[in-house]
Amino acid sequence: MLALDIRNLNKKYNNFQLKDVSFQLEKGYIMGFIGANGAGKTTTIKSIMNMIQVDSGEVCIFGKNIVEHEIELKQEIGCAFGDIDFYTRSKIKTLTNITRKFYNNWNDETYYKYLKVFKLDEHKKIAELSTGMKVKYSLALALSHGAKLLVLDEPTSGLDPVSRDELLDIFQELIVGGEISILFSTHITSDLEKCADFITFIDQGQIIASSEKHDFMESYRLISGSEGQLRQVKEQLISYKINSFGFTGLIHTKDLDPSSNLKATTPSLEEIMIYFAKKEDVYV
Repeated sequence: MLALDIRNLNKKYNNFQLKDVSFQLEKGYIMGFIGANGAGKTTTIKSIMNMIQVDSGEVCIFGKNIVEHEIELKQEIGCAFGDIDFYTRSKIKTLTNITRKFYNNWNDETYYKYLKVFKLDEHKKIAELSTGMKVKYSLALALSHGAKLLVLDEPTSGLDPVSRDELLDIFQELIVGGEISILFSTHITSDLEKCADFITFIDQGQIIASSEKHDFMESYRLISGSEGQLRQVKEQLISYKINSFGFTGLIHTKDLDPSSNLKATTPSLEEIMIYFAKKEDVYV
């Protein structure tokens, strides 16, 4: 069964548009959702959570439409948006007491386990928490009611490297049984290289690719050569940069001539994002 099935989402704003966004996440896997700031990640996530009304398209979670079964499905979803900007004068304990009432399967033992793991003091006010601690608290709430789908928007933002590593280990532990699935939006692509099974890449409101992580990365090559060689491949490049040695550019693997003398390597997720962001630039 698919944990998440997104079909042809469209949402138009004055200066931005989601265009036919479609992708699927199978049960028991982690999907990294990547794209530059403003690419449409948060809009897509808000659409998944039915926090905004889309113009067209459908979101199904465990085979049920989120619009038609919102209350039922949100018992099965844990959501964290990377920060908390409401009830900031309340203590963690007060906010938790309110939150737990909404979930039939709330588990205090699990909640206090994550408070301990994340080193959170429930007597602190939300306003007293750092950005990283707010993220940890959001995750403690999301993980404490038996959710089968975690929808996380920038969950590692603001965390130090040690805390991020611990959190990624938790994510990988959660999916071991095959029952929990995670959609994980982030701009820290090195996190996804460690823990993601699949990658979905959105650019300017459109899905560029959605596939297994290894296949996604292998579908691109970072090539470099002389300025003379650039003229031979310029039309096939997604984008490129001129440097003192010649050029470096991103190309689809299928468009690269294997007989060329160009140096080619598999790019990182970050390099793929950077070169897509540069594709509208003019180089001199």
